[in-house]
Amino acid sequence: MNYFFTSESVSEGHPDKVADQISDALLDEFLAYDRDSKVACETLVTTGQVVLAGEVKSNTYVDVAEVARGVIADIGYTKSEYRFEALSCGVFSSIHEQSDDINRGVDQKADPMDQGAGDQGMMFGYATDETANYMPLPIDLSHALLQELANIRKNEPELMPYLRPDAKSQVTIEYNEEGVPQRIDTIVISTQHDEFEQPKGNTKEAALEADRRMQSRIRSDVKSILIPRVQAQYRKRKDVHKLFDGDITYHVNPTGKFVIGGPHGDTGLTGRKIIVDTYGGKAPHGGGAFSGKDPSKVDRSAAYAARHIAKNMVAAGVAQEMLIQVSYAIGVADPMNIYVNTFGKSNVDLSDAEIAKKIEMLFDLRPKAIEQRLKLRNPIYRETASYGHMGREPKIVKKVFNSRYMPEPVRLEVELFTWEKLDYVDKIKKEFGL
Repeated sequence: MNYFFTSESVSEGHPDKVADQISDALLDEFLAYDRDSKVACETLVTTGQVVLAGEVKSNTYVDVAEVARGVIADIGYTKSEYRFEALSCGVFSSIHEQSDDINRGVDQKADPMDQGAGDQGMMFGYATDETANYMPLPIDLSHALLQELANIRKNEPELMPYLRPDAKSQVTIEYNEEGVPQRIDTIVISTQHDEFEQPKGNTKEAALEADRRMQSRIRSDVKSILIPRVQAQYRKRKDVHKLFDGDITYHVNPTGKFVIGGPHGDTGLTGRKIIVDTYGGKAPHGGGAFSGKDPSKVDRSAAYAARHIAKNMVAAGVAQEMLIQVSYAIGVADPMNIYVNTFGKSNVDLSDAEIAKKIEMLFDLRPKAIEQRLKLRNPIYRETASYGHMGREPKIVKKVFNSRYMPEPVRLEVELFTWEKLDYVDKIKKEFGL
């Protein structure tokens, strides 16, 4: 019997994502000037206010208010009517020194490779061959819709001139019994917008009619502008491309109006969108958030490592779908366990436990080894903080960091999304005889 599965995404202007991006921008700033910085910073955003808190150990100084304002401006909160605006919002910082009790388990080792995990916990990685980037289709489509909506807002505003930064998407896919996508059942888009239609009269009915006109325009634009652009992105995957041609139910701004949004409409917090950040609920989550944490925190680095392993294993043909769990104790370098589940979709004559043993031989999962293999001690994190940490395109970019407290700008060439590289496929094929 067929079944349905749903995932959601949120835009860079969603209040929780604003908070994530500020936290990761602060992390990048510390790492740009001191690669050994230990950072765990949280952000809260609300009407006209940003609150920063957390623990940092670093040999550099960062103007945290300036960094936060820069992120807010880049997202698009630059108008006073949003009630949250880059230049005028208050920024309160309560960031302090990292606890010595935590630091002793992470740094104070004779051999750097014995660096202990920055915290206990379990992390999951997942991959499936149902999309080109080995992500579940519902979350992949949810991200794609909002990325294109943001592209229109920022680069082609004449197409949908009323768009504001806050938005959410949700996609429901119908699967057959073998877990193969059959059709797109439902697409939900809620986008913040200007009040571009005014009531023709001073009555409740006139106000509702203006709201209906706005909703009708936005719905029409979503179906005629946004959807075809997203469908075109899947041209090389004909099996996904054709799913847009079916009978899809659309819910566009289903409440009828979405003018009040962003941090003025809803308080945002770092780490409150961990399912959006990963696999849209298609795989378990250990519960630890990513943004604002340096790679000594295995909440982040081990989750990236597990995704890297799962993606390379599926790409190598070991299985069509794979879930990996690793767990750690604070201050201990070696993981407590490596668990594998192929959901009965393995292509090799080995049990899942035997596959896990081979993974243990192929991949060093000590925190320092993960940092080095995936080049995680670089300022690469702000880009991860919206539209998902997984399924992104690895690429090399040049970054410049300017600070009034430093004599010269820092210019770096860094590699983004290294955990998405298919650089272990050949090694895995050799080990598994594929």
